[in-house]
Amino acid sequence: MTSLSLDRKLAILSDAAKYDASCASSGTSRRDSRGGKSLGSTEGSGICHAYAPDGRCISLLKILLTNFCIYDCAYCVNRVSSNVERARFSVEEVVSLTLEFYRRNYIEGLFLSSGIIRSPAATMEEMVRIARTLREVHHFRGYIHLKTIPDADPRLIAEAGRHADRLSINVELPTDTSVRAFAPEKDPETIRGAMGRVHEARTATKDRSHTGRRPPRFAPAGQSTQMIVGADGSNDAAILGQSNRLYAGYGLKRVYYSAFSPIPDATAKLPLIRPPLEREHRLYQADWLMRFYGFDVDEITAATPDGNLDLTIDPKLAWALAHREHFPVDANRATREMLLRVPGFGTKTVGRILSSRRHRTLGFEDLTRLGALMKKARPFVTARGWSPGGLTDSADLRARFAPPPEQLALF
Repeated sequence: MTSLSLDRKLAILSDAAKYDASCASSGTSRRDSRGGKSLGSTEGSGICHAYAPDGRCISLLKILLTNFCIYDCAYCVNRVSSNVERARFSVEEVVSLTLEFYRRNYIEGLFLSSGIIRSPAATMEEMVRIARTLREVHHFRGYIHLKTIPDADPRLIAEAGRHADRLSINVELPTDTSVRAFAPEKDPETIRGAMGRVHEARTATKDRSHTGRRPPRFAPAGQSTQMIVGADGSNDAAILGQSNRLYAGYGLKRVYYSAFSPIPDATAKLPLIRPPLEREHRLYQADWLMRFYGFDVDEITAATPDGNLDLTIDPKLAWALAHREHFPVDANRATREMLLRVPGFGTKTVGRILSSRRHRTLGFEDLTRLGALMKKARPFVTARGWSPGGLTDSADLRARFAPPPEQLALF
């Protein structure tokens, strides 16, 4: 095989990593390099948040160790049967790239994933060696996110948690049936078992010993997972239901939804179910409503008969339009729970409303000043000097929010 230059490897393996959803370093412990013996920081100017047009954070050096893989997952561009150009970094190359890119202020940390080479254990061992070398040899204090391999020896995953800020173990697809059909080498029970061990290790670090000392840090920024959406026939209710169970059972920081788009040589078993990026965006919005706004999965997905989210309008607005009997609500009297259900009101805005209305009666302009998006909220709320009148129940209310029709291109 022709030897590839480092630049070419970087081009191949950074492009291959774009299918792995990542995040910035929020939630990790504070570390810096003051004292002269360390490199990097996770605070201040350490990890800078930059986002791609589809919402993914790209502030890290985001690469695969290799895109060679012994598995044949039908939805993966790097599967063994895929006709793509292959490359592989050595441990030393990844360490060197991370340090040199950091010193040049190109990146503020490392996101490392990999295809499976030789065996899960062999691959995980190399990934752990990279993190260990960065931390112990070069005293790197920047952010490290490792995509861990559930089939690997639990001792390797435990060591990964001691060096990395965040670990992630992919559940792959929304249902066990789909995983077995499209990723036959992967076992859903093994995946959940590995996630459970990470959760237990993180929980244990919060318990002090009889001397009052805490155990060594373990993945202080938590664990996350990634779910491919659109590669099987699961509707949005099934996807969000699985996410809800994962949050509750494993203390996840985030579930990342990765929109599946068929690639030229993809198997015909994987049809394009719904427009991928629009669906991914709506799933993230619905996920946010479950985590911070008190919505249940059934409430969010009941707006359409097939259990899918409305792609035209956001899920909170879709719920409000389907439940107009609850509106308008009085911004000066409504409970926090009900204010959170008003379209155009975010959690910070609701907090400001609750604080401000203790001192005075709020009007339309006050709500705008407190951060409410009144263009969206006005049909659903009353305030001093403002009432929507018949707007809340108007037949064309949905049309006011739906995007205008576009002329389709003819050529």
